[in-house]
Amino acid sequence: MAKHFHDKLIGLLKTDIRFVDDDGNLIRAAVIDQAWKVDHGLVKILLRDADVKAKFFDEIERHWIFNINTFVEYISDKNFLADSYTRFRNKVGLNIDGKFLRERGEVSLVWPYKDCVLEGGQTKEEEKRKEIFFNEILAQDEINRLFDPKVLTNWKRYTVDGEEEVMGLRRDVRGTLKENLIIKGNNLLALHTLKKQFRNKVKLIYIDPPYNTGKDGFNYNDNFNHSSWLTFMKNRLEVAYELLMNGGLLFIQITDKEQPYLKIICDEIFNCSEENCQQIIWKKRGGAPNDKKIGATHEFVLLFCKNEKLEKVLNRKQRTEKQLSRYKNPDNHPKGVWAPDNLMANVKGGRYVESLYFSIVNPKTGKKHYPSSNGNWRFNKEKIEALLTNKEIYFGEDGKGRPKLKRFLCDVKSGISYGTIWADDIPLGNKGTSEIRSIFGSVNTFDTPKPEGLIKQIIEISTEEGDIVLDFFAGSATTAAVAHKMNRQWITIEQMDYVQTITLERLKKVVGRRVQKDDEEIEYDAGGISESVNWKGGGDFVYCELMQYNEAYMDKIQTAQSSKEFVELWRDIAENSFLNWYVNPEIPEDAVNDFIAIGEGENGLKKQKKLLMELLDKNQLYVHLSEIDDAEFGVSVEDKELNEEFYGHDPDEGLELRGEFVAELQQSIADVEADGQTTPAEKVAKKLGLHW
Repeated sequence: MAKHFHDKLIGLLKTDIRFVDDDGNLIRAAVIDQAWKVDHGLVKILLRDADVKAKFFDEIERHWIFNINTFVEYISDKNFLADSYTRFRNKVGLNIDGKFLRERGEVSLVWPYKDCVLEGGQTKEEEKRKEIFFNEILAQDEINRLFDPKVLTNWKRYTVDGEEEVMGLRRDVRGTLKENLIIKGNNLLALHTLKKQFRNKVKLIYIDPPYNTGKDGFNYNDNFNHSSWLTFMKNRLEVAYELLMNGGLLFIQITDKEQPYLKIICDEIFNCSEENCQQIIWKKRGGAPNDKKIGATHEFVLLFCKNEKLEKVLNRKQRTEKQLSRYKNPDNHPKGVWAPDNLMANVKGGRYVESLYFSIVNPKTGKKHYPSSNGNWRFNKEKIEALLTNKEIYFGEDGKGRPKLKRFLCDVKSGISYGTIWADDIPLGNKGTSEIRSIFGSVNTFDTPKPEGLIKQIIEISTEEGDIVLDFFAGSATTAAVAHKMNRQWITIEQMDYVQTITLERLKKVVGRRVQKDDEEIEYDAGGISESVNWKGGGDFVYCELMQYNEAYMDKIQTAQSSKEFVELWRDIAENSFLNWYVNPEIPEDAVNDFIAIGEGENGLKKQKKLLMELLDKNQLYVHLSEIDDAEFGVSVEDKELNEEFYGHDPDEGLELRGEFVAELQQSIADVEADGQTTPAEKVAKKLGLHW
């Protein structure tokens, strides 16, 4: 009886297109949202059927009153639909206790999937996937399994001599892996795979994630698009935080659609204050687009620091030749070049301090100079006397002007501050597009590739040579390309299929290739920042992939085109894949006939694909490291050895022993130098990863 009523109610609700998704399924959240609004269209639908009317309406003096609470409670019940998540209202916003920002002063970001994990298994840009959500409370064991390290396969090393076998992996003297890495696979799972080796080791993370504009690559679960995007980002940022060292920095490129919500998520993860976070505006266009009356000409770059003040860890911008040209030394002062600077203090309202109000006597002319407008000198009388004695006060070219301070270049900070608006000295967004086209010709895969100059400034402000830079939305590989040219170690992750044709190929061009065997000449990517950093090619990197298992079957399902292919796949999946626990691996013949009949109906192939997808255990998309010796997966001997080398070394073990070794080695190098031998100590130290 209950099932009959369920079916009748669902049928009624589906007559309103607002409540139906692309696959013809009922959108529970949309129904509930309209119920709370007492939507007239919804009420009319419910009044059509006598049983439904009797269930959800109360008769008071011949008037039928909609019982909203009864209806919402019924729709929200987990037994009404199989989906246990859409019971949440499709409402995302700044909220406390169900009251939104305009209703109260406190602010909190809430969204339906906050306590869930969104795996995000997209492999093609045009795919749309009904995302699997893992709830942390109900299925923590599934999440632990999902995040287990994965087997890495298809290892390759790329140098100026082309593709080579990976014969081993390099580490520095502290045990940290010293390889530039491209990893193909789901970025959430790849990040967790990196945790043991790179926890607290990464200095900079820059990401340019999908902006969730409806036109980009974020094609997950349209009915909860906003909410699922927040979940998608939160899951990845939490593990990214673990990878950052103390004082490590996260830069996120974003537009204004998601920027306010993303900022709140990061504030929580990074325990933000005004001292460890900042917001930068990058001017991406020279003029506003004509499709809107107010067109966006900028994007945001959010900046967060882990457990340190930004002021302590950020680098200053190097002075330009023009700025340095202000410093001269016409009087051959022993401290070197200087520029005239104001001796007056910045006093508001004309108030002055008596101890800072006195005359400065020009030693050449004897003329007395007082602060102007009843203000103050910058320093007290004793300090001024010392400056006069050291000839650090300037009285103009003729020696008769008002006194100014000689600001010596040796006394000022090593660079100048960066502003929060990056415009004139940073390329516009179309520069990134032209850089990609100069490498590949006409490539339309990326709408907004970032210019190398933008990434260069981010790397300059946040890192030193040898630091580790991570980008887990590799895309066109701009971050890795710039980091490589600037002599930083880099790791980048990409799950889309274009990793082979774009990401990998661009980095091969950055490394370059030897023109002829035994020849020093190298052809390399000379575009972007190459000239400004004197890049001439060289270096190497390692490529590997998360080893697919059920993910491979999902690819086969996506490409199959007929019922016959689907039936063959079904038999293969039943025999050789990991199925969901509730799926019977046996295939009765009448079930096959029913499956074929589905394919002959409306949208039949699409429905068959969905059914086959639902058979697969999504926790087994990739092969777990714990199953590397299972013969069923066929992991090669070479892959086993490289995985053992990648995972088997714990960088946190043996630190004391390695410290003693380093001390002895440093003393040995110093002894060699003291004896006047020709062994280049600095070169040896650098090769071993030591600071010398």
